[in-house]
Amino acid sequence: MAAITPVSASGAAVPKVPIGLRMPAVAGPISGTVLDEKGEGMPGVTVLLKGTAVGTTTDAGGRFSLDVPAGTTNATLVISSIGYVKQEIVLGDRTTLSVKLAPSAQDLNEVVVVGYGTQKRSDVTGSVVSVPQDRLEKLPVANVAQALQGAVAGVQVTSGSGVPGSQSSIQIRGVRSITANTDPYLIVDGLPFAGNLNDINTNDIASIEILKDASSTAIYGTKGSNGVILVTTKRGKTGKPQIRYAGYAGPEYMVDKLHPLNGPDFAAKYEEFTRQRGITFGHVPNLSEVDNYNAGRTVDWMDLIKQQGFIQDHNVSISGGNDDVKYFVSGDYFKQQGIIKGFQYQRISFRTNIDANLTNWLRVGTSAFYANNDDGGGRANLSSAQIASPYGNVYNPDGTYTIFPQQPEQLFNNPLIGTTTTRESRVNQLTGTGYLEVAPTFLSGLKYRLNVTYGYRTYRFANYVGRAGGDLRGSAALVNEERPNYTVENVLSYNRDFDKHHVDVTLVQSAQQNKYFTNTENASGFINDQIGFNSIGSGSNTPTIKSYSEMRRLESQMARVNYSYDSRYLFTATARRDGSSVFGATADKYAVFPSVALGWNVANEAFLKDNGILNVLKLRFSYGTTGNEGINPYQTITGDALLQYAYGGVSAVGVRADIIGNANLKWEQTTSANYAIDFGLLKNRITGTVEYYDAKTKDLLLARQIPIISGYSSILDNIGRVQNRGIELTLNTVNIQKADFSWSSAFNISANRNRLLELGYTNTDDLGNRRFLGRPLSAIYDYRKIGVWQVGEDVSQQDPTAKPGDLKFADLNGDKKIDEKDREYQGSSLPDYTAGFTNTFTYKGLSLRVFLQTAQGILKNNGILNFVDLGGRLNTPQEVGYWTAQNASNDRPGLNFYNTRGYGYPVDASYTRLKDVTLSYSLPASLTERLKMGGVSVYVSGRNLYTWTKWVGWDPEQGYTLGNGSGNVDNLTTLGNPGTGANPNFPQLRTFVFGLNVTL
Repeated sequence: MAAITPVSASGAAVPKVPIGLRMPAVAGPISGTVLDEKGEGMPGVTVLLKGTAVGTTTDAGGRFSLDVPAGTTNATLVISSIGYVKQEIVLGDRTTLSVKLAPSAQDLNEVVVVGYGTQKRSDVTGSVVSVPQDRLEKLPVANVAQALQGAVAGVQVTSGSGVPGSQSSIQIRGVRSITANTDPYLIVDGLPFAGNLNDINTNDIASIEILKDASSTAIYGTKGSNGVILVTTKRGKTGKPQIRYAGYAGPEYMVDKLHPLNGPDFAAKYEEFTRQRGITFGHVPNLSEVDNYNAGRTVDWMDLIKQQGFIQDHNVSISGGNDDVKYFVSGDYFKQQGIIKGFQYQRISFRTNIDANLTNWLRVGTSAFYANNDDGGGRANLSSAQIASPYGNVYNPDGTYTIFPQQPEQLFNNPLIGTTTTRESRVNQLTGTGYLEVAPTFLSGLKYRLNVTYGYRTYRFANYVGRAGGDLRGSAALVNEERPNYTVENVLSYNRDFDKHHVDVTLVQSAQQNKYFTNTENASGFINDQIGFNSIGSGSNTPTIKSYSEMRRLESQMARVNYSYDSRYLFTATARRDGSSVFGATADKYAVFPSVALGWNVANEAFLKDNGILNVLKLRFSYGTTGNEGINPYQTITGDALLQYAYGGVSAVGVRADIIGNANLKWEQTTSANYAIDFGLLKNRITGTVEYYDAKTKDLLLARQIPIISGYSSILDNIGRVQNRGIELTLNTVNIQKADFSWSSAFNISANRNRLLELGYTNTDDLGNRRFLGRPLSAIYDYRKIGVWQVGEDVSQQDPTAKPGDLKFADLNGDKKIDEKDREYQGSSLPDYTAGFTNTFTYKGLSLRVFLQTAQGILKNNGILNFVDLGGRLNTPQEVGYWTAQNASNDRPGLNFYNTRGYGYPVDASYTRLKDVTLSYSLPASLTERLKMGGVSVYVSGRNLYTWTKWVGWDPEQGYTLGNGSGNVDNLTTLGNPGTGANPNFPQLRTFVFGLNVTL
């Protein structure tokens, strides 16, 4: 767009002021008029004296006046209005002026990243949404996924654990597969990224686009069925070197705390348990607790395992360049100390991006990225602390931790015992990319680009449990993994305008290879604890060694055509052909994934050009197919497993049937239609998008039963179908726009309806796997709880085996007994809808952003309510409670209740969360210029500040449990081997940080 020349009151062009020329001081009143593109006065335009708080707004006729303070030099007016190009005008010695503003095409002409290139927003026909930039800045998050939560319609991010360094789950427009991977495809700087979002620090990110419909994702073929996340990192710009520091630090706390029973209440619970059981054993369950009970000594295990959480991030970047070479270099250090002893996560990362114009037709560039992720350290056990007796013993007489604090009870270890283990857990990600771009001078618009990337990811886990951890012989484990990968792409594009016609053609040939190798070693019987896993062969017991290796390749060809006429009529056609090595010899390893999309910029039609209300109206439609490999390498091959057996009194090794392959396996395919309206009203003070989609996935990879006489019980086959339909709304509004105050809002809401259409192996519901035709996946199928049996109630007509204090279930079939026939479909853990709401207030240099997030209509089993008391020996949360004959609870069972039916306690897990609040202040430009700095801003930010929910437990997002009868009281951390869990129970975190951004 051509620059708009400011004009004086007489209509003459305002002369440009040579750089470096000091303008004379001006003081006193100035006045003027602001006109729109039609020459009409514009009301409500902000007129601000640059570098000061002096400002005003125009009246109904577009007129304004303000006083310039005495002694002001280089006086410059900043004139801005929503939907128009901002103007900066040097006053000189003038006291009156007239300014004409041009309509801003920012919303429509904004360039967004799409697959294999960029497009103007106005020309995009697919569902491509940009993540708000403020979600990537000034937030205390460990990874990008946490910043996305609730910010984009149709994108559900779930934090399953608060463990530092843990991964969030991301789903775009619902669950499209039952057994295959449902994670979106991650592209960084145009190329597949073999790492994860934990590796990338948000300070390096320039933009994030999310591709949701078939038109935008079909270009990635088999990888695009679950949506695509495009991350573009920052690159250098022409100009002097710019040094930027961005950092924050602050404390973290438990969001909510479940309070175990104190000493007297724990004793009262045990006494009540013995009464309900009809036995007499005293006040506490175990002998070692008696002395502490008699002396009134108690221990707060939750307090012992806690530590002050702390989070910090420090990033330094240098960027700059000239017309020929541009560079961006950054280094980042992130550290998070968990709120439970032993939990920590540290990331050190480096990035360099270099672009060089070698000639007027040849351009090259490289990117190098390295990240080291470390979450090692022996860990305390939250679940053990929740259930441990307050009369237990923490220490031995010599000051070491007791192994079993409730002797002679040996099922539960000391919650702190895991901190004595030696544990290492490190991931290294190294990625190098390069490109060569040729733009021949003989044909304008033609371009060839070669993209190459190589990634190498390693994982090391080492663990040693010794005498202090209760293992008298010592046990060591080592795991090493390697994941090398490469991608080579040849991209040929042609971009040309012919009068009102625009044509953009892209051709791609791609080859990818991913390898994986792992080896595991275990040993025990060490004579002491000094060497540990550093000499795993020193164990007296023969080490066990396992290894596994796999490779997959993908070859692809793609063609895409974009056409537009007069920025009104838009057309996109895409076809990608993928061939995958994971499929069998008798199946077609190749599949074609086509898509087509249409768009109509109605607002650009002549009959809407002069309307003053509707600025943007765009209709979009797309239809296409994407694929999902769905299986791992070698799953099409029949395999055997080793078997040790005795033969003639001698141990021998043979093979047995393991899995049966299916050489006919093929792609899961998702065909979807997308209907959308983009709109902008009142000079784009109100903008938004409404989208409706309908996606059907067929050929789901599911196991079907086969006759056991074959030697196998099931075989993997393409036999299922699932549907996802939904509607999404994104709405952005500028509510108030004044000279020194503004208020804007951003709202998004999405509702997805998931439905299982077909199973293939059965024409009825699969009750065992909780799969119901016509119902959503992740189903809750259980008994209907209607209360608790009370003393004196007649159980004979409904549940003859029940006793007072047992849960009361509905006899749905009326046969006067409760059995598996009385279970029913009750709902799904998939939400009915999710939403996010951001309000941003600015006053002069201050800015306040408040973000709310919600997920509603979720039904989940609550493991906190489903604890197994194991003879009254477990501590339980005060928030849970239990039935007694006196309190006659109609919700909680008695202590003598055995959950033999496996009732899961499904409850409403919906929530609304004050996700984050950020208050920031930017120093005035006049001050930073005197300090010879490019910009300075400070902020305070809080995250996970408050949650409104009916859920009982740490957090409704998490699948936390208190324990079960097997002794495994932590999801992945067994009591027999403490501290080895990769993602154990861990509560959500509340974070407060102080941040500083400085640009030199």
